[in-house]
Amino acid sequence: MERIPILRMGDLLLVTIQVDMHDRLAMTLQDDLAERIVRDNAKGVLIDISALDLVDSFIGRMISNTAAMARVLDARTVVVGMQPAVAITLVELGLTLQGVKTALNVEKGMALLGKNAF
Repeated sequence: MERIPILRMGDLLLVTIQVDMHDRLAMTLQDDLAERIVRDNAKGVLIDISALDLVDSFIGRMISNTAAMARVLDARTVVVGMQPAVAITLVELGLTLQGVKTALNVEKGMALLGKNAF
C-alpha cells in the first residue's frame, strides 16, 4: 500500500507530499499521522504541499480535518509551500482551511511552529 513518509524532527513531524494525492492516500496519511502524533508525543506537524499542483475539495477538507485532529491530540499544524493556483482553487471552492496556519516555505513554517503563538 502506498504511504507518505512522516519524518520526526525533535518534537515535530514533517510530512512532505510529493505525489498526487488521491482519496485513499489522503485517508491513510491522516490515520498514520494521528498514530505518529500519539506515539512520538509530537507537539507540531509541518505539512509541505509545495509539490501539489492541484487540490480538490476532498483534499482541502482532509488538510483541515487533519489539523483539527492534531489539535485534539495537542499538536499544532502548519501547512507550507502552497502554490498560488492551489490557494486560488481553495478560495473558489469556499475552503478557508479554518484553524490551519500556513507559511510560504518550510523554514518559515518551522519558525512558526517554534513560537507559541497558536
